[in-house]
Amino acid sequence: MASSATLRREARRLGSLTSSWTVQTLTRPCQSPLPSPWLQQTEEVPSFGVRAISTQIVRNRMKSIKSIQKITKAMKMVASSKLRAIQTKAENSRGLWQPFTALLGDVPGIDVKKNVFVTVTSDKGLCGGINSTSVKISKALFKMASSPEKEARYVVLGEKGKALLQRDSKKHISLSITETQKNPLNFTQVSMIVDEILKNVEYDAIRVCFNKFQSIVSFMPTMSTVLSPEVVEKESEMGGKLGELDSYEIEGAETKGEVLQNLTEFHFVCALFNACLENACSEQGARMSAMDSSSRNAGEMLDKLTLSYNRSRQASITTELIEIISGASALQAKA
Repeated sequence: MASSATLRREARRLGSLTSSWTVQTLTRPCQSPLPSPWLQQTEEVPSFGVRAISTQIVRNRMKSIKSIQKITKAMKMVASSKLRAIQTKAENSRGLWQPFTALLGDVPGIDVKKNVFVTVTSDKGLCGGINSTSVKISKALFKMASSPEKEARYVVLGEKGKALLQRDSKKHISLSITETQKNPLNFTQVSMIVDEILKNVEYDAIRVCFNKFQSIVSFMPTMSTVLSPEVVEKESEMGGKLGELDSYEIEGAETKGEVLQNLTEFHFVCALFNACLENACSEQGARMSAMDSSSRNAGEMLDKLTLSYNRSRQASITTELIEIISGASALQAKA
């Protein structure tokens, strides 16, 4: 009876012969007179070692998913640190526009002929649906304000809002400003943006659409209305919500129109500054939530792929053992 070492050598020789015969069979041209489509169907035989190739593909995919998971976790940490810095500024900026709202009012339902919708969005993606929400709100308000007797225009802040609005509203965009958050946002930068807007558009009412920050997982689409000096003066003379302006006395050489001009422009700067900070907070909070969900999904995919890889590897080992034992049994029977 042959020894175990001899049986193993014979099994390896048998496996090498089977492998070479399979390769020669697959590469040898077929001389059958049957039509070529039938030949293509019958000759598509899996090559030797397919199981090893599939495990290698799964291993590479697991490696790529691990790399993606590291990136998403790092992005979540970066968004968390940025949120803490911006949130303090946003809370402090609320004290700027609130006195102007108490003085000049915020009347979103006012009916004017020239409306300008300032849509505040982000320059970067991977932050959930905050940009699409701002654009949807702007489009809905734009349709309500559009008519043959009225004029409505867009002013877009942020690369993402520009890309979304250019698809079907390119002709209505008067101005688009991008890379507003490349450097830390400050009041001077927003003042320059406001000067650029006032140079390029004529308005009776400016409606700033943004996402107001509430928590890391929630934000509220909000609109802030800034009226032109002419409309403010007209509304104050007619009474209503702006009728209290006449109770204030004007000191100095400035007229009422000049005072209202300065007040409305400063109101616009304060409202836009707060809107940009609130939207930046909402962006970082949404990015934290999105990256956390992505990290969890990557972990679930890794678990499934690991299970599939282990099963495939175990099946490969079991098949090889069966082949060795079968070859050894055949040699024993022949001996």
